[in-house]
Amino acid sequence: MSETLRVRPKVWIGLVIYVGYAVVVYSIQALSGVRYDELGESGSNLFFGGGLSLIIAAVLLAITTSLLGWWKPALFDRHRSVRWPIIAPILMAIALIFNLISTDWAAYDGAFFAASLVILLVGFTEELTTRGLLLTALRSRLSEVWVWLLTSALFAVMHLLNATNGQALGPTIQQVVFAFIAGTVFYIVRRVTGTLIWAMVLHGLWDFSTFAITHGTPGPLAGIGATIELIAGALALISVAFVIRGTNERTNA
Repeated sequence: MSETLRVRPKVWIGLVIYVGYAVVVYSIQALSGVRYDELGESGSNLFFGGGLSLIIAAVLLAITTSLLGWWKPALFDRHRSVRWPIIAPILMAIALIFNLISTDWAAYDGAFFAASLVILLVGFTEELTTRGLLLTALRSRLSEVWVWLLTSALFAVMHLLNATNGQALGPTIQQVVFAFIAGTVFYIVRRVTGTLIWAMVLHGLWDFSTFAITHGTPGPLAGIGATIELIAGALALISVAFVIRGTNERTNA
């Protein structure tokens, strides 16, 4: 595959992109003056404290991917894995539907809804960074089990930055743990479907639903969504070995 790429994939390139993304997003969010725990207070807070950084990061990532010539390996696998592990992502999708059903939509105004739509970009930016470009780089040297483990772990570690921007340490640690599990779900989506695009869609909608349900007073079905989420995560950790087994997606360094 590497002969079609402008730049040969190397692990250090993926790590530089990962760190660069984290620095850009964190810096823009910090300069906004909006704390993480204040994002849900208004549309302005959500846009300047979260959405603006995603817009800028999306543009920079698109430019970077084009310069490297990595769009194809970042977005597509050559072969798909076994199909049945898709059950975990399907359950996660059902959980987000319960989140949306349980959302207090009456608490929304036009500005907050518009800013919430911008948050959908997180599916593009975080997936392209971790399970796109970083994954492509790691595949140049490492076996697929390490590719899954490191992309999921580094995706989780990225969320530690929220503790430096106003979120309490306890909730941040919980968020990091769930991010690792969610990262595993998104990795499964990529391997089963053969493309990162559906992982981007699920990721963006998931984050949209989690912001939505915390704005206003959640409905009585919110607990059902949380329970399904736990089941999806457990199933993902059990089934990920089956999507890794026999994978041959190495990119030549």
